[in-house]
Amino acid sequence: MSTNLPTQARVVIVGGGIIGCSLAWHLAKLGWTDVVLLEQGQLSCGTTWHAAGLVGQLRAQESMTKLIRYSTALYAGLEADTGLATGWKQCGSLSVARTAERMTQLKRTAAVARAYGVTCDVIGPKEAGELWPPMRTDDLLGAVWLPGDGKANPTDLTQALARGARRRGARIAENTRVTAIHTRQTRKGREASGVAWRDKAGNEGTIAGEIVVNCAGQWAKAVGRLCGVTVPLHSAEHYYIVTDRIAGVHPDLPVMRDPDGYIYFKEEVGGLVMGGFEPDAKPWGMNGIPENFEFQLLPDDWDQFQILMENALQRVPALETAQVRQFYNGPESFTPDNNFILGEAPELRNFYVGAGFNSMGIASAGGAGMALAEWIVAGEPTMDLWPVDIRRFARFNGNDTWLHDRVKETLGLHYAMPWPNRELDSARPFRRSPLHALLRDEGACFGSKMGWERANFFAPTREQARIDYAFGQQNWLPWSGDEHRACRERVALFDMTSFSKFLVKGRDAEAVLQHIAANDVAVPPGTAVYTGMLNARGGYESDFTLTRLAADEYLLVTGSAQTTRDFDMIDKRIPHDSDCMLVDVTSQYAVLAVMGPRARDLLASVSKAAWSHSAFAFGQSREVDIGYATVRATRITYVGELGWELYVPVEFAVGVYETLHHAGARFGLKNAGYYALESLRIEKGYRAWGRELSPDTNPFEAGLAFACKLDKDIPFIGRDALARLRDEPLRKRLVVLTADGASDRMLWGGEAIVRDGKVAGFVTSAAFGHTLGCPVAMGYVKRDDDGALDEAWLTSGRYLIDVAGDLLPATLHLKAPYDPAAARVKS
Repeated sequence: MSTNLPTQARVVIVGGGIIGCSLAWHLAKLGWTDVVLLEQGQLSCGTTWHAAGLVGQLRAQESMTKLIRYSTALYAGLEADTGLATGWKQCGSLSVARTAERMTQLKRTAAVARAYGVTCDVIGPKEAGELWPPMRTDDLLGAVWLPGDGKANPTDLTQALARGARRRGARIAENTRVTAIHTRQTRKGREASGVAWRDKAGNEGTIAGEIVVNCAGQWAKAVGRLCGVTVPLHSAEHYYIVTDRIAGVHPDLPVMRDPDGYIYFKEEVGGLVMGGFEPDAKPWGMNGIPENFEFQLLPDDWDQFQILMENALQRVPALETAQVRQFYNGPESFTPDNNFILGEAPELRNFYVGAGFNSMGIASAGGAGMALAEWIVAGEPTMDLWPVDIRRFARFNGNDTWLHDRVKETLGLHYAMPWPNRELDSARPFRRSPLHALLRDEGACFGSKMGWERANFFAPTREQARIDYAFGQQNWLPWSGDEHRACRERVALFDMTSFSKFLVKGRDAEAVLQHIAANDVAVPPGTAVYTGMLNARGGYESDFTLTRLAADEYLLVTGSAQTTRDFDMIDKRIPHDSDCMLVDVTSQYAVLAVMGPRARDLLASVSKAAWSHSAFAFGQSREVDIGYATVRATRITYVGELGWELYVPVEFAVGVYETLHHAGARFGLKNAGYYALESLRIEKGYRAWGRELSPDTNPFEAGLAFACKLDKDIPFIGRDALARLRDEPLRKRLVVLTADGASDRMLWGGEAIVRDGKVAGFVTSAAFGHTLGCPVAMGYVKRDDDGALDEAWLTSGRYLIDVAGDLLPATLHLKAPYDPAAARVKS
């Protein structure tokens, strides 16, 4: 009963769906038993109870796949732990292909699965039909079979997790709504301090909590707003039907997905559950989710369901005469990018979120509960959780109008074709550089990163500025190739305004940054330093450039997507009693990168500054004139050529762009986009955080130990781990691979790397290398025995890259295949 609730707890969990109960179970298992879970209705009464319960292991990222694989292992053993059945059945799953493009995608999926250690077989239509007898197969090209997948009963799973949590000491109160989140201001910042509650009998109380966790499902956005925390999700209607018995359907029938038809099937009591993810979804709850929406459904909407039903009748003809026992229209919450939300909120310390599971809550709940519990106990993530980290969003992502329009598209992403470099179309344009209109008129085709509209490439005309998606070479490749060559041979101009930019300022700025950064930042003013920011395990939490502006001031420049995350992480690492402050100045400056062998000539033609190598060496930074404007120029590069990044106050950005373009004609200046930037940086072997660098990757594996101050007696976060790792053999190593001679092929990232016939890793980044004349890739090669992963072993192997089952011969490079001595950068 709520009246027996304690007035104090170590952790208060808001929400008793499967995520909240999984978190309570995992916290208690880790020894944190002083946990109280408050559920406004009954356990699983929100979206959990009407979930389909599908558990598919494979995800686009290795770390996310590990979470789902953990879920399957947990569900298989949970009944033994708690004594309650969970309905878990490892029945396997099939995904079928109606089109050649989908078959290519499934073959790519199988290659990724093998790289991640997931059993996955490519099979033909006949074999697929034998595994799933009710299915029509004469219009199929093939399928993939994942025998480790399964299904579970969501309500039973939730009850089992709740019992396991209670047995270990956690307390769970149903029919008890959280009415307020209490906060307090401390020297470390604002933090959560507890909750107020009211039960259905009218009793009220408070619980002082060291940590509060928002697992409130569809209500998570509203709960976050109680304390000023942005939880960007929006509900949408989600449908499935349940039929009476159908011939050929048996209890061990696998889950079947037909993504070309947007539909899935699973067995239930001899009949079928059929649901799906239509491409144009129907948002719900625009005025908020009713508080008493418990074990409820929305009215049937057969018109919205029609596209799913028509495709289902094509796939399973027996549905034409089958009796529909029930139509489920159960709303679920969706996020702007179709990944769930996990972690400590950047706006409020000790307030965590686990929500927005996009109809994947059952599959994700086990692993998500484990990862969030470990994050809470350790005070930081214990693995790479960037794809689901709440800090991948910003406060502007909580705009309800924007979310409404975006989730209409994101629901359908479950089964939409996952084309390489696929861009979302909805709720755009969003954030725009001051140069957006000028670049649009020049033929820019824009992509989106952290809401920024960024030029991916420039087409000959505005009408051609589109992406014709394909798994092979796409329509823009020749245009991007021209931009690439302009940068290598003449000079190119990139709008990189979306960079995240912070000022670190104060008397203690150097000392603070020396502790946070792996590299030595005690440099003279006017000097730029590349560095990593590590965790205690020695893995990369970020990498960025620090430019010392003055004795007490640095400009920190990091990736576009990392604004919220890096700001939060750095801010928390600044001692509260130090004279050091962090300020986000991202929106104050445009960034123009002038890159290429004629960059010096162009800049000298529009500026009175000295641009010679002796006067302006690599890594130096200073204020210069560009036409009428005064800007900061930093000699640095991410493309492997001579060049400068210009940091321009936004009000001067258009003028600087026009000055450069007017003068640039005689030097062969060309606008260039992010696709060219990608191909240029991969040819040069430059790493990218989130791909080559991650919290699970250390500088020795990444080949970046030179950017760590291990030879100096300066403590920094991760130093102790690196000191240990320095004497241990490598288990993986970053390499560059070129598919020599394959001038008509394309690599995109995610492909399996095969060494001497065995999968040895996967590609982290890839592009067509226009200078090299072939596809080029970066990736980690692993060794699964006890031998040394040294140069001799690496270079002695024969390498292939698995491109949708087609094995492409590749040459391994331990140094950049383009200009390995960096002569062009430092000339």
